Amino acid sequence: MKVERIFPGTVLDLDGTVYLGDALLPGAKRTIEALRTAGSRVVFLSNKPIQARDDYAAKLTRLDVPTAPDEVINSSWVFTHWLKQEAPGAALFVIGEPPLLAELDAAGFRLTDQPGEVQFVVASFDRTFDYRKLQIAFDAIRAGARFVATNADRYCPIPAGGFPDAAAVIGAIEGCTGKRVEVVVGKPSLITARAMLDRLQLPASECIIVGDRLETDIRMGQEAGMTTAVVLTGVTTPEVLAVSEVQPDYVLHRLDELLPLQALTKETLCSQSTSFHTPIGTANGT
Repeated sequence: MKVERIFPGTVLDLDGTVYLGDALLPGAKRTIEALRTAGSRVVFLSNKPIQARDDYAAKLTRLDVPTAPDEVINSSWVFTHWLKQEAPGAALFVIGEPPLLAELDAAGFRLTDQPGEVQFVVASFDRTFDYRKLQIAFDAIRAGARFVATNADRYCPIPAGGFPDAAAVIGAIEGCTGKRVEVVVGKPSLITARAMLDRLQLPASECIIVGDRLETDIRMGQEAGMTTAVVLTGVTTPEVLAVSEVQPDYVLHRLDELLPLQALTKETLCSQSTSFHTPIGTANGT
C-alpha cells in the first residue's frame, strides 16, 4: 500500500532509517527536504544514548540535512527529564558512556560508584562495561537501589553488522541479581512517545513514525495512536516482517517511498489540521 499523504507531523528514527554509520541512506535527504517544504514538522528520534542531541544535530547537518538540536529526541534526554521528575538530585550509578554521564551530572544528579549510596542503577549502552561495573550494580541493587534503563535495544546497526546495546547490560544485571529492570524510558516506552508528541504539539492521529525496528519504533507508534511505517534499510528484513506479530501501516523499501506520488503543497497540508499552524519552536518538551 502506497502512502497517500504527507502528515502534519513526521517522526524519523535515525540509525538504519535516515543513515547507517556515517552515510545517509538512499532517498533520505530528498525525503526530509520534501517533508519540510510541504510543511510537515519533522522530529528525529534515536534510542542511542551515547551522544547528546547537539551531536546528532551536528551529524545530520554535516550530512547535508541541516538540523537544530531541539529537532532531535534521544533516550538520554528523555531519561534525564523523566528522572528529574521522578527523583531530582538522586544518587546514581550509571553504566553508560561519557555523554550520558555528563548530561545527568549537568541536570544535578550525584554520580557515585559506592553501592551503599546508590539510589538508582542506570543501565545503558556502554562499550566499557566490565566485571567491576557489574559488581557495583549487583551490590547496589541488593542494598535496595532501584534498577532503570535508558533503552533496551539488543544491538545498534552499523555497516559492518552491529554493536551490542543496552539490552546486554540489562541482561547481565538481571541475570546476577534476579531483579527485572523497573523502567525502560526509551522506545517503545510511552514516556518517549509523550515526549515526541509534546515536541510536535500535534495529536497522535496527525503524525506518522518511520523506523527500522518493529519491536520499538512500530510498536511504540501503534500504542501511541500514530500511523506507522517500517523501512527495510536497517534491522527489519522481509523475512522478519513476515512472521512478526507487529505489523506497520506501511512497508517502505527506502525512505523516499514515504512521499506520495504527488507531494502535497504546504497550503494543502495546512488545511488538513487546524493545530498544524502552531510553530514547532513553541513546544514545551517533556
